[in-house]
Amino acid sequence: MITVIGLGFVGLTTALGFSEKGYRVYGYDIDEKKLNRFKAGEVPFYEPILDKTLQKHSNNNFMMVKNLEDAIKNSEMIFICVGTPSKEDGSVDLSYISEAIKNVLEKICKSQYKVIVIKSTVPPGTTEGIIKPFIESFGFEIGKNIGLTSNPEFLREGYAWEDFMKPDRIVIGEIDNKSGQLIENVYKVFNAPIYRVSLNTAEFIKYLSNTLLATLISYANEQSLIAKSIGSIDIKKAFHILHLDKRWFGEPAAMTSYVYPGCGFGGYCLPKDTKALIKRSKETSYSPKLLESTININESIKDFVVCDVVGKVNKNEKIGILGLAFKPNSDDVRDTPAKAIIQALINKGHKNIIAYDPLAMNNFQETYQLPIVSAASLTSLLSQVKYVVILTSWDEFIENTTIIKEKVVFDYRYLYDLKSSFC
Repeated sequence: MITVIGLGFVGLTTALGFSEKGYRVYGYDIDEKKLNRFKAGEVPFYEPILDKTLQKHSNNNFMMVKNLEDAIKNSEMIFICVGTPSKEDGSVDLSYISEAIKNVLEKICKSQYKVIVIKSTVPPGTTEGIIKPFIESFGFEIGKNIGLTSNPEFLREGYAWEDFMKPDRIVIGEIDNKSGQLIENVYKVFNAPIYRVSLNTAEFIKYLSNTLLATLISYANEQSLIAKSIGSIDIKKAFHILHLDKRWFGEPAAMTSYVYPGCGFGGYCLPKDTKALIKRSKETSYSPKLLESTININESIKDFVVCDVVGKVNKNEKIGILGLAFKPNSDDVRDTPAKAIIQALINKGHKNIIAYDPLAMNNFQETYQLPIVSAASLTSLLSQVKYVVILTSWDEFIENTTIIKEKVVFDYRYLYDLKSSFC
């Protein structure tokens, strides 16, 4: 059995979704008026299908309770779906979560292993850094007599039922294998990809999703302001035509390839055009802060790469650079991040640099004439160095994972799953 605490938009959808899949679910909310409306078959907020589903499962698979004791006693897992509103300083108010967990812990017998599932949205580090110590302060041991997981939701208002019943992915953050496995077993009936990760990773994935959406909206709005400042631009038509780009649909290179971390963008178009639009916008009296930040971040990520390597590698050591082109499947080295990174390493005293790129070796040397050694092949480079810095995500580097991972790898294209502190 399952208990869901907090029957708002997320909690009610979760409770009814599990009920629809055949689980017996207890639902609890501190607001008795809301519970009474639920019992009358009414959903006090608009969300398609939930009202009919509530009427279907109420007092069958879904039971609303005013007392948590029996619900907790009979449940193997407790989903916390309470609100996490913002405080004035932007931080998250965790008081509702703390109160809900306190009420749960007071009713749990330590001899019965139960899993607390945090479905409420909380910043990365919250479950491990705050909630876990809070639970342990009641005398529980995570992974021994109680479980703790993070299970972020990805529900869109107006489409919550469809999103819950047909998820594109299910994320389970775990500390111990037992807790993660129990929650995975519950979700297997959804026939969706299940990813078991660390607590912090699960929380971060939720914020990745929401902040990307927020950034895209602000990007579009800033572009509309730039267009208005320049004038004579059909904004609606421009965006509709933008949406026809094949990359939105995965052809020829999916838009997801751009939403992935690396060591900066380069090439002929992106740096030049971004700077040009900033300049043109300022000439028409609008300062595009998001675009300016885009250029600033593109520089600061290169600074991070250099500082990371310099802080961990002795100046006398040989460093192998894998990738010189600004992107794979190209020999274009114009404005490539590799140039700025290598130059900065040289400036900081790292003179023993060997580089390899499947296509761009000659172009890079002819264009920049830096004092580095060119390796004839990947195996040649690896035979000469202990440290490897990956700057371009060539397939060849992925295909040779085993031999590359024998070195100390600085993987700034995130090609590998590395446990080294150098990543």
